[in-house]
Amino acid sequence: MKNGRARTTDAQAERIAGFVDRLRVEPGSKVNLSKDFDPARTVGIKNKKEGREILRSGVALLADYQRRLAADGSHGVLLCLQALDAGGKDGTIRHVMSGVNPQGVRVAGFRVPSAGELAHDYLWRYTRELPRRGEIGIFNRSHYEEVLVVRVHPELLDRQRLPGRPKSRKALWRRRFREINAWERYLTDNGFRVVKVFLNLSKEEQRVRFLKRIDVPERNWKFSASDVRERARWDDYQAAFSDMLSATSTPWAPWHVVPADHKWYARICAAAVLARTLIEIDPHYPAIDDRSRHELELEKRQLEKEAPAGAAADPYAVKRRGHQGHGGDRRRR
Repeated sequence: MKNGRARTTDAQAERIAGFVDRLRVEPGSKVNLSKDFDPARTVGIKNKKEGREILRSGVALLADYQRRLAADGSHGVLLCLQALDAGGKDGTIRHVMSGVNPQGVRVAGFRVPSAGELAHDYLWRYTRELPRRGEIGIFNRSHYEEVLVVRVHPELLDRQRLPGRPKSRKALWRRRFREINAWERYLTDNGFRVVKVFLNLSKEEQRVRFLKRIDVPERNWKFSASDVRERARWDDYQAAFSDMLSATSTPWAPWHVVPADHKWYARICAAAVLARTLIEIDPHYPAIDDRSRHELELEKRQLEKEAPAGAAADPYAVKRRGHQGHGGDRRRR
């Protein structure tokens, strides 16, 4: 950190990229979630204490890049978080985005669609919540619910009143995978990067987290009997997630499977995936032309003239020169 800003060196960017690549689902690959990804893995980080330091640095990095993204105003970022119940989506959002300006972030959560939402196509309500240029948007659950929950509970399709329903459910999911991939390609082509993170939780860790929600009074509100009913469909969800990851991890919007049994590690992974995207975008503060620069100098002189007796004409410039001087002294030593 220097002057309150996080600096990314080529070496740091390379380390982040290498870390994220281990999480990436290779486009075109066939995924078997239960066999291919270990929910308890913590590769590359020794312990929770070291993890906290890494996350703190990552949050500072994200804060700096978010300011640049907002100032640049040419790109937007959409972070899609998917997980089973108790997977840690809320905590991930809270910790990873803890240092960014709330004005530059918008979070949308999606529950059971209303009658008004069902009167539109299935992507309509997600399109309404997309970020603007310069913003980071977060979907807490996302359009992938339309190939997950609806797949595990096909009776929900009846509420969508689809015309000319395909002859088989398998054909319907293939069509939706194709439509979602095309929609994400459209967003990417228009300057909106789609970042997809699946928090991969083990069945045993979910059981423990459910029990904690029951045992701790302050967490009772987070528990619902429907959570246990959905847990009974564990294998169905694992199959649905595996197909989703296989069919929709694309070169323009790849999936990242994050081990989620250790919350601290999952948060580091999510921060790294988002940071890599922002590093690749590489937003910059807008440069001003010579005329604007001249006008700034004139305004600066006027402000300097208004300094009260005994005060520095430009305290910030004095402070900056002092920092530069101390840096020079350290170099000489």
